[in-house]
Amino acid sequence: MPQHSDTASTFGQRVQAARERTGKTRAVVAGLMGHSVEWVKAIERGAIGMPRLPKLIQLAHILGIEDLSELTGDERIAAVTYIKAVHDDLPVVKRALTTYQLQPSGREPETPQALVARVRKAWRLWHSEGDHRTGIVALLPDLLADAQHSARALEGADRRRALVALAETYHLAQLYLSFQPVPDLVTMTGDRAMAAAQDADSPRAIAAAAWYMNHVHRDAGEAAEARVELAEDAASLLRRDDDDPEDIARRGLLFLAVALSFAKTGQAGDAWRYWDKADAEARKLGDDYAHPWLIFGRGIVHGYAITMQNDFVQPARAVEAANDLDLEQIPSATRRSYHLIETARAHNLLGEGVAAVSLLRKAHEESPETVRFNLHTRSVLPELAKSGPRMVQNDARRLAREIAVPV
Repeated sequence: MPQHSDTASTFGQRVQAARERTGKTRAVVAGLMGHSVEWVKAIERGAIGMPRLPKLIQLAHILGIEDLSELTGDERIAAVTYIKAVHDDLPVVKRALTTYQLQPSGREPETPQALVARVRKAWRLWHSEGDHRTGIVALLPDLLADAQHSARALEGADRRRALVALAETYHLAQLYLSFQPVPDLVTMTGDRAMAAAQDADSPRAIAAAAWYMNHVHRDAGEAAEARVELAEDAASLLRRDDDDPEDIARRGLLFLAVALSFAKTGQAGDAWRYWDKADAEARKLGDDYAHPWLIFGRGIVHGYAITMQNDFVQPARAVEAANDLDLEQIPSATRRSYHLIETARAHNLLGEGVAAVSLLRKAHEESPETVRFNLHTRSVLPELAKSGPRMVQNDARRLAREIAVPV
């Protein structure tokens, strides 16, 4: 039978009571959870709500709790908080990724130049306003099949260029699959992209693949050391040429990947050291530069500072970082929407529900499907619709309905 505390009436208070009962310090729990001490403190004080189910189970295990109700009490665990959204066309993309052409097709392979043009068109669609996931499905299956065929049929330099295009196509597939309940496919596309980049013997393609693989590793909760080593190894392959924006952008992106990995585990000193290195690379490219499909530039470097401050549970500093962010420096609706969501997360941590809902609405206007598939949005909207400031409860409820989140 669970031993509920009479005095521990909130989730955070029950976590604190369980932690103190086991004799563990906040630092110990933080280390075992892969978070900072500030994160544990924010959980116990109610600044952060109940985490999603996998992390909740991990926390219960660390605190020696077998019955989750000892932590959740009478609070209902809404399934929508833990269930990722599923795009209507997911079976189409899954079929494209798991269909294998074993017999020669008899058709001429597409040239690398034509493949690159199609990949660039797909990237422009991904970063454009509107439903980018829905739009990309119209291009992805045929592009994937043709890139695979060219990578098999061509030889020499043409084959290597086709492999680079194939790696980018897998990046697009990985982005489409992200935040959907198909972690095996997300991992598979990341691995295939890296394999194609290595077969192409292209340091730039390997660097891009490492950036996206870092996202896979962080989402899977794998050790920060492995993520950092991958990014640094990939960065070491790039030329130290300050006249080439392609190498500068990829090196800066990998420094940013390291910063995000350290931030996820609460290592502030290392995180900000690498953020500074990423910002230095972005400065070399100028205030108005953004990579055409990786979107690296000063805009996203500053945008990710918001995420890092949120991960350190420093929402006031996250808001300060957001105040300094110029969204016009980010030529991607999906990225602008993401940074707006992260700003809303900071305001929500501060208990500023009015600002949070307003920013989520603005993010939805930028990129509806970014908001619909974002895990923070899906978890926080039901809370704001039920217990947020009265003046925005209806707004939160309407937005939740628009992105198909039950409240």
